[in-house]
Amino acid sequence: MTDVFRSGFVTLVGRPNVGKSSLVNAMVGSKVAITSSRPQTTRTTVRGVRTTPKSQLVLLDTPGLHKPRTALGERTNDRARESMSQVDAICLVVEATAPLGRGDRFIADLARSAGAPRILALNKVDTASPRAVAEHLAEADERLGGGFDAYVPCSARSGVGVDALVEELEARLPEGPRYYPEGTVTDQPETFLAAELLREQLLRVARDELPHSISVSCELLDDDIDDDVLRIRATIRVERESQKGIVIGRGGGVLKDAATAARLGLESLLGCRVYIECRVRVERDWQRRPQILDRLGF
Repeated sequence: MTDVFRSGFVTLVGRPNVGKSSLVNAMVGSKVAITSSRPQTTRTTVRGVRTTPKSQLVLLDTPGLHKPRTALGERTNDRARESMSQVDAICLVVEATAPLGRGDRFIADLARSAGAPRILALNKVDTASPRAVAEHLAEADERLGGGFDAYVPCSARSGVGVDALVEELEARLPEGPRYYPEGTVTDQPETFLAAELLREQLLRVARDELPHSISVSCELLDDDIDDDVLRIRATIRVERESQKGIVIGRGGGVLKDAATAARLGLESLLGCRVYIECRVRVERDWQRRPQILDRLGF
């Protein structure tokens, strides 16, 4: 009798900046989702894939649910809600050191109404004492309506509890096929990965100067050069002329540093050499203009 192979889809939901992307990266064992200390960094649903001899776990990293102020915010909220339908389990992520609020209860109610098994992941426990973790779990159970199928304290940064979280999620998977070939860690195309890595690095390099009104899109360069280099053109969009100077930096330093870091990250992920050509464009109020959002794929 052969062993049963299990596979399925799990969505991670929660408020902005609770560490969903970091948990996906930790469970996959590779960087497939960008991270930042700034809330609302994730704007689309990113799939990370973890495959073992007995299972394949497809993880959906979603934008943090929040009160939207722009058309982009409304669309990212819709993506997060949609991710809860037709999955095999829902992982609700809350933060060990942050007070629970109405937003957490709202998301917990959405997850409950979806009908799938629910796991509560208490992330960032490395920043709290064991007593505080226990008290926060008990409070979360009470304030979020209880009835979770499992409760897992964990830390994406330190790795504590990540294996336990994976075990709880895999236990909810049905018997199924390998949706992705062995060795696959994400189904995102190279252009998407390049755009996200470059946006992450711009947020890091520019620090507090660069607002969230930045978008990056990439396309493959079609040329006649016959070598093993993946060639990508990146278009960075900002909403104001003044922001263009911030992105470029003095003597082009900010853009150069961000592009170099993104290139190295992409080379590590894809295992090939990468060339990234960058340009910066002003698209006024792009977050509030549905036609631009459609064009950018939001």
